Amino acid sequence: MPDEAHPHELTFMSWPTEVIWEADTAGVRRDIAGIARAIADYEPVVLLANSRDVKAAQRACGSQVEVVPIPVDDLWTRDTGPTFVPGPQGIAGVDFNFNGWGDKQEHSRDRDVAREILTMERVTRIKAPIVAEGGSIEVDGAGTLMATESSLVNDNRNPGRTRNEIERALKEALGATTVIWVKGVKGKDITDYHIDALARFSEPGVAVISTPSEDAPHDVWTAAYDQARKVLTSAVDARGKRLELVELPEPVDIGRRGKDFLATYVNYYVINDAVIMPRFGDKKADKDAAAIVRELYPRREIVQMPVDTLGEGGGGIHCSTQQMPKRA
Repeated sequence: MPDEAHPHELTFMSWPTEVIWEADTAGVRRDIAGIARAIADYEPVVLLANSRDVKAAQRACGSQVEVVPIPVDDLWTRDTGPTFVPGPQGIAGVDFNFNGWGDKQEHSRDRDVAREILTMERVTRIKAPIVAEGGSIEVDGAGTLMATESSLVNDNRNPGRTRNEIERALKEALGATTVIWVKGVKGKDITDYHIDALARFSEPGVAVISTPSEDAPHDVWTAAYDQARKVLTSAVDARGKRLELVELPEPVDIGRRGKDFLATYVNYYVINDAVIMPRFGDKKADKDAAAIVRELYPRREIVQMPVDTLGEGGGGIHCSTQQMPKRA
């Protein structure tokens, strides 16, 4: 599996529905339309929407975004869409059998999104032997994969499967040779703590970790950070080298937020010639985060944008997007 900085052919996204978002629908649709428009300045965007929503989605996103009538329950295309890998006959798409993060949410439409995208794009479908989501994996493009045990080694996805069995399946599906596991947190958020809310690879050998403030209360989240930091500090990648660890401090002054609000900058999205990342309203933290990400991706523009309603749903920019690498 190529890393996210590998050239993209396009980005897939999905249009949020009233059934899931209820009173927050208008706000989250503004967020998704804003993300889609920002990405479309750099690469094509294909947005999936229920038939009745196609016209409204097209008006909101503008003519640069292609809106297609494919049934969806929710907007989290990182998890519902296919994960693309190169192969001898071109790219293929891994379908990780989305099950609503362990049957926590309605997914009668979203469970078929990966298959629908691959059919539309005429890309070979690989049905994975395990249940996973795109946000539960992070790769460096050179054979190293990071994941949280809490999300994958979990009976709500893979009952009775050991970590070794799941690791073998990930290696086979994605071409990884080394898997770095961090513990994560079970049962406290809908994803059981996806890795893309905690740590990312900016390039082979460099891991970026979301870092709580020194004043943050000691809870399951700071404990998970401490454990992950310890693991990543001593981890060896597929090349046999120790990782360089870059801390990306979380915002502090963000006002009143719901208990599910995702306040992490590492849920950014790397696209052709740019990085799309959140802005939370903590001016110092926002500025510092942009500066760190700019150093990590010096040849890309840094585009910051508010995604407050999206964050209240427990996700972010990366969660709402899925890249298709350029075809050979």
